Amino acid sequence: MNRYTLAQLLPGTTESFTTTITEEKMRGFCEATGDVSPIHMQDAAAQKRGHTGRVVYGMLCAGLFSTLAGVYLPGESCLLHSVQAKFAKPVYIGDMLTVTGTVKEVHEAFGTVVIKAHITNQHGEKVTRGTITAGVHHDG
Repeated sequence: MNRYTLAQLLPGTTESFTTTITEEKMRGFCEATGDVSPIHMQDAAAQKRGHTGRVVYGMLCAGLFSTLAGVYLPGESCLLHSVQAKFAKPVYIGDMLTVTGTVKEVHEAFGTVVIKAHITNQHGEKVTRGTITAGVHHDG
């Protein structure tokens, strides 16, 4: 787990991590949220809408921005203020996702950073884009 302080965060600071979307992650998200939409639960329902299989929850992918901020950038000293996400392409079970964030702004007076983030799949396609605003302890 990283532990950037506000003073260590400069525009351009970048971190990333990779994860694979599994059946277990889908099941856990379903259990946590109660979202049983057929496009997420049934291959046939997803295929009827033109997909190759069940579509991964967009919010499961957006939730990876929480991991990015809370573990990698800035890490332990982070408190999320907001996350904005845009879903560019569908994600499927088995996709390997790389989550990357880059500090764009540092607001020392407010103790916050703005991080531009994106998620790409194993084909290099951007599947999710986001903007994260996080509070950061001055001393870490």
